[in-house]
Amino acid sequence: MKRLTRLTVKSVVGLLAIALVAFSSCQEKKATSSNTFPDGTPIPEWFSDTTKIDPSTLGKWYSIADYGAVADDSSLNTEVIQQLIDTVSATGGGVIVVPQGTFRSGALFFKPGTHLHIQKGGMLKGSDDISNYPIMPSRMEGQNLDYYPALVNAYDVDGFTITGEGTIDGNGLKYWEAFWQRRKENPKCTNLEVSRPRLVFIWGCDNVQLQDVKLHNSGFWTTHLYQCNYAKLLDLHIFAPKAPVPAPSSDALDLDVCSNVLVRGCYMSVNDDAIAMKGGKGPWADEDPNNGPNENILIENNTYGFCHSTFTCGSESVHTKNVLVRNCTVKDVSRVIFLKMRPDTPQKYEYITLEGISGTARTAIYIRPWRQFFDLQGRETPPVSSSENITFRDFNLKCDKFAEVGITQYDRLSDIRFEDMTIEAGSADLDTSIISNLVVKNVTVNGEPFLQ
Repeated sequence: MKRLTRLTVKSVVGLLAIALVAFSSCQEKKATSSNTFPDGTPIPEWFSDTTKIDPSTLGKWYSIADYGAVADDSSLNTEVIQQLIDTVSATGGGVIVVPQGTFRSGALFFKPGTHLHIQKGGMLKGSDDISNYPIMPSRMEGQNLDYYPALVNAYDVDGFTITGEGTIDGNGLKYWEAFWQRRKENPKCTNLEVSRPRLVFIWGCDNVQLQDVKLHNSGFWTTHLYQCNYAKLLDLHIFAPKAPVPAPSSDALDLDVCSNVLVRGCYMSVNDDAIAMKGGKGPWADEDPNNGPNENILIENNTYGFCHSTFTCGSESVHTKNVLVRNCTVKDVSRVIFLKMRPDTPQKYEYITLEGISGTARTAIYIRPWRQFFDLQGRETPPVSSSENITFRDFNLKCDKFAEVGITQYDRLSDIRFEDMTIEAGSADLDTSIISNLVVKNVTVNGEPFLQ
């Protein structure tokens, strides 16, 4: 009996070993097959390295409290903190530390060699007086212009990092109230008409990493990266309220002419789009050297609370290519994806894949013309735009509407794929005539095959 038991156990162990080898092989194949961007090019190993930066390795630490900053949530510390940043940069660099307490400030500009670390229990809180954000050359809504800077700014600071478990808070309530009052007076007012600062603006910086911090209550866009290459955003908590006073235009992350970006493990809930691809707008936007594409973007393992869309192309975007959104959870979002087809701007959205998406949404797939502030600027006919090679795979969603898709005569939709999707929806209408080369494979809506 003992021998039989040993043989049985040995056999079971052997079978388990075989099963594990087979499972590992399948997992390896799955990882290999998914380790490419949507156009088939390999995803570089850089994207797999999610190592957190140890700020103690970035140079000497300089606590703002040791240099005169006051944590009483009323004193304005802009001058003290900026002087510290300038001095640290001029003397070899280091880490600007916000310790425990609430330190109020206007616009800060980080310089080469400097980094920002917010300790747990620490808060860098933005001034709610716009005069503390001096107008200067900037970039907003797909155009270079003079505008208000953010609370935290970095221009041409390669290797810039923001770390720590504390909070950067935009203190946006007064800006939100001013916007809605202006919108009440003039329903057609533009987003730029009411003076509001962003929370973080990073321009022309390579090898950027933001990790662990809380980015809350921005007066305008929360995190804006412009002309950046190789940026990682890891385990951020980004929030702006939808009630009782909605935070208008509080996008969690705007990528604006950026390449090689990893967004991983973040929580995003804002009163606008979570992640938006920017890059330029206007009838000749593709000819402006300040504009350009966003490409090679990996967005994975994120969780989304309320937002207008988890992933949006537009409303100022000329070219977005090679975006992979995978393994994300959504909860009561308005749309999972929104491709804004702007009739006054030449646009090309290509090689975009969303896979492994689960949760609840009002609408899963939303592709519509976007006419807000439409202006052909004298051009006689609208430019042609296209969305092509877009794949939706492995969805498990409950939503009011599966898809809302519509285009103008100047838009082109082609090579759209729906694969391995299980959808519960109140409505599943889709006009397939406007899509060239639509592929539907193993998709069920309310338990019934979809378009099969």
